[in-house]
Amino acid sequence: MLKIGIIREGKNPPDKRVPFTPLQTEEIEQRFPHMKVTVQASNVRCFNDNEYSEAGVQVSDSVSNCDVLMGIKEVPVDQLIPNKVYLFFSHTIKKQPYNKKLLQEVLKKKIRLIDYETLTDRLGNRMVAFGRFAGIVGAYNGLWTFGKRYGGFSLRRAFDCFDVNDLKLELRKVALPPVKIILTGAGRVGKGAMETLDTAGIRKVSPSDFLTQTFNEPVYVQLGSADYHIRKEGGHFNREEFHKHPEHYSSDFLKFTKVADILMAGAFWNPKAPVLFTKADMQAPDFKMKVIADITCDIEGSIPSTKKASTIAEPVYDYNPVSDAVEKPFSSEKFITVMAVDNLPCELPRSASEEFGRDLIDKILPLFLNDDPDAILHRATIAKGGELTDTFAYLSDYVAG
Repeated sequence: MLKIGIIREGKNPPDKRVPFTPLQTEEIEQRFPHMKVTVQASNVRCFNDNEYSEAGVQVSDSVSNCDVLMGIKEVPVDQLIPNKVYLFFSHTIKKQPYNKKLLQEVLKKKIRLIDYETLTDRLGNRMVAFGRFAGIVGAYNGLWTFGKRYGGFSLRRAFDCFDVNDLKLELRKVALPPVKIILTGAGRVGKGAMETLDTAGIRKVSPSDFLTQTFNEPVYVQLGSADYHIRKEGGHFNREEFHKHPEHYSSDFLKFTKVADILMAGAFWNPKAPVLFTKADMQAPDFKMKVIADITCDIEGSIPSTKKASTIAEPVYDYNPVSDAVEKPFSSEKFITVMAVDNLPCELPRSASEEFGRDLIDKILPLFLNDDPDAILHRATIAKGGELTDTFAYLSDYVAG
């Protein structure tokens, strides 16, 4: 019998998301007779303990008798139980300084650490992620921000919506003037943002029409890397080359900033790639954009106005392009209003958890019972038995330091 424990989130501020909903815990025990689920009691989850008990799953204060422990955010160091298998987002694979102690403790306690971010198929595609909900909520917050700044309509905050269906009903209230919206990215985040814009009834147009035509209704364009990068040496955009050597390209994004009112940034950005635009570009009189929803939230990354992450409690701030400083939100028409919440899926925890749990049940849990034929768990394991695995040996100087 494989005992799975859903751990209580211990990080502050606490995350309300869960690896599995109450209905999913019931499904696990029905689908996999060799698995037993225990839920650690918690008063911060979006699903309460009673909902799990009613699904027939054991709720307990301790999960120390479980083999595999699953959470969402980093586990506080003093709560790690030795010799267990843990799955959570560890935020250690980029050598994040604030989690060095966490990885040191994982090694000391001989824990097998599997990071959700490192669960990939043979082609290197991530198998479980919250990206779609980052996109849905990020685009929603972008529209909410515009409504706050210019009036015309007002939306409830995303976290006040019960679930994603409730949020989509709220989008009926969106009444935009004929603005132009840019959406970057075509991955999970981009698709989620598209869902929001489509539900709000905003028409999608081609890049050429977006640049050259005037519309009497709000429209959006979805841009891929090829739409705003040009080869420094001339010639055609080459996707493979761009992913391997983004430094061979320069940004051609400014033609869009001259006609767009809102930017929703959902594209992955490689630090070697050119930035979308510079601080100087933002000071130009023909830089038209007044609302930027940076869904990817790369601080000091591809968008210079993303000076810091904002929070769910205070989702926006203004950016002064002249002084390159953060100002109070909605404080001047000359400023650009920035939404850069870095934990967007937490605003719709019930729906986000349900989709995440679905992927875990269908793609990941069976691997614990069938010896992991494609070595998915093996590849995703950062540490085991007090050692870093070969794939993550590059972290040795990080944990030694």
